[in-house]
Amino acid sequence: MNLHKLLAAREAEKKPVRIGVIGAGKFGSMYLAQAIRTPGIHVLGIADLDLDKARAALARVGWPEDQYSAHSFAAARKHGGTFLTDDAAALIAADGLDVVIDATGNPGAGIRHALLAFDHGRHVVMVNVEADALAGPLLARRAAEAGVVYSLAYGDQPALICELVDWARTCGFEVIAAGKGTRYRPMFHQSTPETVWDYYGLSAEHARANSLNPQMFNSFIDGTKSGIEMAAVANATGLSAPSRGLSFPAISIPDLARFLKPEADDGLLERRGMVEVVSSEKHEGGPVPDNLRWGVYVVFAGDTEYVRRCFREYGLARDEEGNYAALWRPFHLIGLELGISVASAALRREATGSAQSWRADVVATAKFDLPEGDMLDGEGGYKVWGKIMPAERSLALGGLPIGLAHGVRLNRAVKAGETLRWSDVSFDAADPAIAFRRQMEAAFAPAPR
Repeated sequence: MNLHKLLAAREAEKKPVRIGVIGAGKFGSMYLAQAIRTPGIHVLGIADLDLDKARAALARVGWPEDQYSAHSFAAARKHGGTFLTDDAAALIAADGLDVVIDATGNPGAGIRHALLAFDHGRHVVMVNVEADALAGPLLARRAAEAGVVYSLAYGDQPALICELVDWARTCGFEVIAAGKGTRYRPMFHQSTPETVWDYYGLSAEHARANSLNPQMFNSFIDGTKSGIEMAAVANATGLSAPSRGLSFPAISIPDLARFLKPEADDGLLERRGMVEVVSSEKHEGGPVPDNLRWGVYVVFAGDTEYVRRCFREYGLARDEEGNYAALWRPFHLIGLELGISVASAALRREATGSAQSWRADVVATAKFDLPEGDMLDGEGGYKVWGKIMPAERSLALGGLPIGLAHGVRLNRAVKAGETLRWSDVSFDAADPAIAFRRQMEAAFAPAPR
């Protein structure tokens, strides 16, 4: 509760926290809209491969042009402006930088940027949850070895879920389930970048006018992003991934505690302590009343008559027996809230969620029958979607991570719905992202249950 006070002190001392932002897309732009209004924060530089788009984004979020006209990092540091560059490595190496924000969405780039940041002693806020789901446990270990913070991004749903889990456990409650809401129907697993705007209810013209990336947005619709985000939560909190993948039950907010409890207690969960995503849409179509489409939740247990009575007295949403209760947050503001992670890392040296173990993985799954020789196009594309599973099962199967299912060619035909394996594709084992993932598998291989 003292982050703003700490930032104000840095502002008064003229010692701002210096930030480097990599990626000026939607998330990065939303953060930049608030960073310029936050005391004690100086965005030293912004790196993006398309500087014209970066300038357009800054203008769109209200930055005056003279704020980003610095001609070098040194000039920006001296005069308080921001330097734009297409060289992320140069930004990470810039003198005086405190925190690197990776908002690229590219898992290989995220790993590369994080490792370089650790080498330079920079904290990392990983907006790029794709990189975290692919190799977060090893990234967190490397950060600890370097004496810096590696953090999930507050404002994005995984960090907000981690906050609710931490709240419940700190209060002494056992966490039964945690997750988020989203739109879901089974047919969405076959969505492609050509169909995505129909499912969103947007026109292609509107999407183009607002620079919306169809493949990125398709990953939200086809179930991949939900799997990635829940894997990040499981790895950060120790909660378990469903053995059959997310079931996306269509549940209203008042019924969270009624249904998200163990099967043994007439609920939907395999056991206590699971991640799950609830749908705001009925699987056959039509909205769920009072749904959690934009929010996050935690379900926790009372386990004593006294606590159950307190749940009842204070009006919590409970199951029929009153032993399970839910707390939720109905909205998240993604990049507009990212400053919480930045300040927490820089001023408290504390992450807003960070992988602690390898509990869950997200494996490429065929959307359609795919022929031998087909080239995979990764997250949100035309060929595969990402399904969450326990890490030990992925390791036993030799599952191909969704984050590496891009630009690799099938060496056999696969059927729709089939889980893809490393052995199904031709890949370059020397590729840095693949090599790092393989190191993570070796270092964090979970013991079979």
